[in-house]
Amino acid sequence: MLVTGFPYNIHQKADEFLKVFGQVLKQARAIRRLGSAAIDICWVAAGRMDGFWEASLKPWDTRAAALILEEAGGKVTGMDGKKWDPEAGHIAATNGLIHDEVLRIIS
Repeated sequence: MLVTGFPYNIHQKADEFLKVFGQVLKQARAIRRLGSAAIDICWVAAGRMDGFWEASLKPWDTRAAALILEEAGGKVTGMDGKKWDPEAGHIAATNGLIHDEVLRIIS
């Protein structure tokens, strides 16, 4: 079960976002949208979701939740698989077990 969010500029980049969303939808059991990147990542940390990805985020959307997830044993990188940089604006956060698979799908 995966969770994501929609960027505020979704209408300007709809095709780009929908391409990735469609790729994930074909592989995932389900995708949810809760409306808060911080809550989404914390739900991964709590085991309610297995993974999260999103682009166009600000550091305050993700920093604290990413720390919580890492402390819970999860994995956080950029959507490109590189070391996560909160300033870059994109994130892939998972329970760690499916991280490589999520990266493969969203790349």
